Amino acid sequence: MTKTTPPLTHKTWSGAIAQPAKEFPPTPLPILSGQVPEGLRGTLYRNGPGRLERGGIHVGHWFDGDGAILAVHFTDAGATGVYRYVQTAGYQAETAAGKLLYGNYGMTAPGPIWNQWLKPMKNVANTSVLALPDRLLALWEGGNPHSLDLQTLETRGLDNLDGLNQGASYSAHPKVDQQTGEIFNFGVSPGLNGILNIYKSDFTGKIIQKSEVELQGISLIHDFVLAGKYLVFFIPALRLNLISVLTGIKSYSDSFEWKPQLGTEILVFDRETLCLVSRGETEPWFQWHFGNGYVDASGSVVVDFARYADFQTNQYLQEVATGKTHTPAKSTLTRVHLQPETAKVTSVEELLDRSCEFPNVPKANVGKPSPYTYMSSFREGTDISQEIVNTFGRFDHQTETFTEANLPENCYPSEPLPVQDAQNSAKTWVLTVVYDGNSHSSEVWVFDGDRLDAEPVCRLGLPSVIPHSFHGNFCEEM
Repeated sequence: MTKTTPPLTHKTWSGAIAQPAKEFPPTPLPILSGQVPEGLRGTLYRNGPGRLERGGIHVGHWFDGDGAILAVHFTDAGATGVYRYVQTAGYQAETAAGKLLYGNYGMTAPGPIWNQWLKPMKNVANTSVLALPDRLLALWEGGNPHSLDLQTLETRGLDNLDGLNQGASYSAHPKVDQQTGEIFNFGVSPGLNGILNIYKSDFTGKIIQKSEVELQGISLIHDFVLAGKYLVFFIPALRLNLISVLTGIKSYSDSFEWKPQLGTEILVFDRETLCLVSRGETEPWFQWHFGNGYVDASGSVVVDFARYADFQTNQYLQEVATGKTHTPAKSTLTRVHLQPETAKVTSVEELLDRSCEFPNVPKANVGKPSPYTYMSSFREGTDISQEIVNTFGRFDHQTETFTEANLPENCYPSEPLPVQDAQNSAKTWVLTVVYDGNSHSSEVWVFDGDRLDAEPVCRLGLPSVIPHSFHGNFCEEM
């Protein structure tokens, strides 16, 4: 007897992605409640897929949508918002054609089989942002970043950072040392086994140093850790079936094979020289995102991340693009201790037994011990196979307690971003963009970092719905 999945009713979160997002020009944002803190000055940027269909045809995976960026400028005169699609070459070509033309992570190119070779993957510029002194980078790990105007979000074009080869990948998760201004990042080059490229840039974004190491097969490396004087990579037990991709039989997403027998490979690099320090292996798991890393008093590297048991999360994220999900994919906040000289793991500890994503720490704590980790999560009792993250909170590493934001039902917050108050360094505000499925509207909410379970100190209305986004950044006033 064949087991069938029962039909699902659409959850309210699906309203945010039911239609392509609508751009809006610089617009003063009304205060719906509270007031903007005086010490919150700068710009919130968020990036995510704003369009998941064209000509009535849907993309194959949530990761395939065209990138659209929201900027909210906080000034003494109030808050102003602007929302624009990144004008990539692929976006412009598909807009002109009125239909999908390219393959991507979760889909092969439409049309005859030879389109797989004639049309390269579209750089969708949809994953994260990096604010530099003179421009904003829209990041996507499969290619060069796009450069945008910091105020208007006008797209200037591809940006090679004075060091990237044409088409070379530059991940969506750079790590910035706030003291030195150094920016660390990576990209993976295709090949029989793949090449991991490490990049170091100065504060302007210019690449000043590179290194590379051959990998043991092509896996999916989405994020990494800056931990004191080390850069640490956990390479999941995934391998890409390159033949199925090159022949156009399957998309990248469908060509990844979970191979737990391989375990998780660990690579440790010296941040100064970018040379490989050690290479090791530990038990298998999958992770998209790391919260932070640092070196403790004993010299051990400590790494916090959202751990999945396997790659089922990819299927769940593919379903998100359809507006209906049914695949459970639980992750837990996990801590690993390892010896940097040998990459040997000495302990694996679950910090919090509830599903979480997008863990992060305040900018000043990146690469150093942080008393708190902020992260998205699910309210207690949520069926995580049918919902997307619907709350967020702060994990206190000293007390091992989780303070959760009290959001109304059918409200879906983006990744929480802690922002230091400009007038009081001990004060932290937490910013998130909320889609309200009850009213089909989007708002920017500001929380007191020490009172996340209280009402937001400020709610700002946005002119149109902002689809669920991936990552953001806050750039303080220069």
